[in-house]
Amino acid sequence: MRGHIDMNQIFFVIPAYNESFVISSVVRAVQKLCSNIIVVDDGSDDDTFSEAKSAGAEVLRHIVNRGQGAALATGVLYSLSKGAEIIVTFDADGQHDPSQINELIEPILQKKTDVVLGSRFLDSKLKTQNLHNVIPFTRLIILKLALLHQWFFTGLKVTDTHCGLRAFSRKAAEKITITQDRMAHASEILEEIARHRLSFIEVPVRVRYTAYSLEKGQRSLTGSIRILYDFFVGRFLNVKR
Repeated sequence: MRGHIDMNQIFFVIPAYNESFVISSVVRAVQKLCSNIIVVDDGSDDDTFSEAKSAGAEVLRHIVNRGQGAALATGVLYSLSKGAEIIVTFDADGQHDPSQINELIEPILQKKTDVVLGSRFLDSKLKTQNLHNVIPFTRLIILKLALLHQWFFTGLKVTDTHCGLRAFSRKAAEKITITQDRMAHASEILEEIARHRLSFIEVPVRVRYTAYSLEKGQRSLTGSIRILYDFFVGRFLNVKR
């Protein structure tokens, strides 16, 4: 235990939509580190709910598909209600490496920062490779545009706006409000960090792009356009709030 926080006060929030193929293996991998695993089934029409539950996760369910941002908001609020002191967000498609979790939570345990953001672009292995061989081209373009969007609107200088592997202190999780249901939530989280003057650091994380995760991800032109749409419509709605 460090900083009066034990593992029973650390919660994982895993938003999931039609992830029955991999969700049980993801839950079991995380269980080696933490028992408080909250899977938010975002209106899946497959066996995601039953697979996650049988693997040992606590599963919340949206009746209809609302989007990753909405699923995260549901999971974070529920975790806070259960006494979470640290909340880790973790993707459901098997991209993230659970062995890196300590690198995310340690700075919060030591009271060094409020938020830890994973960054694929700080990974030393990634730096030595052609980015196009590691990250799909359309996704890379979207990520670069997101960096410009973020810097322009918030002044925050980060290397990766859209990595789903993050850790929040309770203080940060209580202050950050996620109102964007879909992909614009990633930018909204950074805007909330800036608005509330929360401290943050980035740490390098490895992402495993499998054939399955690419098929589920934003490889297609349609998916890329959807992210851009969410970014800019989300920005307009935030201005109107």
